[in-house]
Parts: sequence; structure tokens; C-alpha cells
Amino acid sequence: MTVATPARPKRAILVLGAAVWSGGRPSRTMARRTQEAARQWHAGAASVVIPCGGVGRHKPSEAEVMTRLLVEAGVPEAVIHPEARSTSTATNIALARPILQELGLSEVLIVSDAYHLPRARLLARRAGLKVRTAAPPLRGARPATFLKGVLREIPAYLAAWLGVERR
Repeated sequence: MTVATPARPKRAILVLGAAVWSGGRPSRTMARRTQEAARQWHAGAASVVIPCGGVGRHKPSEAEVMTRLLVEAGVPEAVIHPEARSTSTATNIALARPILQELGLSEVLIVSDAYHLPRARLLARRAGLKVRTAAPPLRGARPATFLKGVLREIPAYLAAWLGVERR
């Protein structure tokens, strides 16, 4: 007797980018977000994973580094669809939209830090997506980096809410 594997929801895990350090090493923030995305994948939360982020201060792209981390965490490469050109939250979502359309998906589980998720949710909903969110645990986060992120999000959320966010 074989046991049927439950079908995965027609949803994409959208992992929002974070810094790549010299030598192509992931920042702690990126590593935490990617670990959470892999955990969500293994829990059956989605059918595909879209790591987002272009090249910042150091090569390779954020999406490439996250793809490597996802594969190392056991996520099948065939279900990973990187978006490797974006440079902001708004462009993460805007440039993920064509990938989602090609896959026939309009529902996403956005993975990012908790302080970042309200703005990401707002932008994704404006882009016509059905949105859920998940944040990695704070364990491993640097307090100063986290505080900087929280303080940065206050004006960034206001700009997004007013429709003047950076693209």
C-alpha cells in the first residue's frame, strides 16, 4: 500500500533579499531568511520558491546565494525560480510578478524579517497578490542590524503607503 503525498498549495515562497558579503557569503539576515524559507518549503507551505535580489556591494546576486543555501537545505533546485535583478522591496515584488504569472500563481508567502513584512505585504497586495507572511526567529540576528532595520522601515513604510517608494 502506498501513501499519497499531500498536494502542495499553489503558492510561491517569495524570499526577500538581504546583503551578500565579500566572497559571496550570506549576511546573517540572508541566512536566517533563507533558513525560514527552506523550513516553510519542507513544511509544505508552497509549490515553488522565488529568492529575490540582484547584485549589491558584492557579487554574486542575492538570489544566487539564496538559491545555493536553499539547495544545501534540501529544497529541490527544480522548484527554485530566482529573481536576480531587483534592488529594493518594491522591485523584488515587481520583478517576481512575471515569474509568478508564468507559473500561474497569484498567492505568495513572503519571507522576511518581521519589521519588514508590513511594507512587503502592502506592496504585494497593491501588485494584486494574495499574501501570507512568515518571519525567521530572531535567534542569530545582530541587535544593531535589527534596530537599524526597524528604524529604516518607519519612513520606508510611510513612503510605500503614500505610493512614493523607491523603485
